[in-house]
Amino acid sequence: MSSVRILLRAIVVGGLSAVLIAPGAAAYAEPSVADLTQQINKSSAKLENIVESYNRVNEEIKATQKAGKKIETEIGPLEQEVEQARSEVKQIAATAYTGGTGLSTANLLLGGDQKDLVSRLGTLDHLMRGRQQTISGFNQSQQKLLDRKAELENTLAKQKAQKKQLAEGKKKIEADLEELYDLREKAYGSATSTASTYTGAVPNVSGSAGVAVRFAYNAIGTPYVWGGETASGYDCSGLTLAAWKAAGKSLPHNAAMQWNQVAKVSRGDLQPGDLVFYSGLDHVGIYVGGNQIIHAPTFGENVQLAGVDVMPPYGYGRVT
Repeated sequence: MSSVRILLRAIVVGGLSAVLIAPGAAAYAEPSVADLTQQINKSSAKLENIVESYNRVNEEIKATQKAGKKIETEIGPLEQEVEQARSEVKQIAATAYTGGTGLSTANLLLGGDQKDLVSRLGTLDHLMRGRQQTISGFNQSQQKLLDRKAELENTLAKQKAQKKQLAEGKKKIEADLEELYDLREKAYGSATSTASTYTGAVPNVSGSAGVAVRFAYNAIGTPYVWGGETASGYDCSGLTLAAWKAAGKSLPHNAAMQWNQVAKVSRGDLQPGDLVFYSGLDHVGIYVGGNQIIHAPTFGENVQLAGVDVMPPYGYGRVT
């Protein structure tokens, strides 16, 4: 074979090898930083939805338990009243039957001559029927309370089952995030943000809103912790809850429930201390003025100062 043919054959074979190898090489290419960021943001959004749903169930369970305890305190005295009424009826009946003088009512009924017997028996019957009606009323009230308690217990069981389901979903997404964080560490050199504190000026805001705003600034750099509402870590609604708790106001630990509680305001009326809610009511931050909020973003990130439009706002609310 001539040297020219050998050269051409080498070029053809080499070119064909490149064509065959190239697609395989592309298929196994490492994800880009942009791809990793997109995957992390998508999984984080799913996780935040689950966390807020988990928080809502926790709040509903607290309310159910509180209502159950209230019913239990009502049932005890009612049972004592019913038993006392039942005892009184038995005593009247026994006295009437034996002709004893244990009760002044029985003495009245058993005294006198026989011609008044029908009248006296009618009076006794009236008293006993009145007492039975009292017992019947007590029993109906007691049964209503017992039925309500059973209903609350059923609701609590359903909520606990839902809580377990949400926890399982959270566990899966956390596992997915762990894999993504491993990749992000390869890309960025760190899987999570490093803790940092705010050293700039804190706006001078008066009143309870000022207390909440200062609390939020002091929380900057605290890690995101799902279900967190303490200095050890916050999730989004846990941060707004804690900030306003410091100002003497009570908020539920759930963004959607906070939305239902606050007075609605327009963006043009925003004041420091107001809450900014985001898409799907799965996220909330506290407005601190200057078109900025402080919020607990998501897993792997710390409480931070950000622009109001860090994501599309859903609405704005004022704690009253």
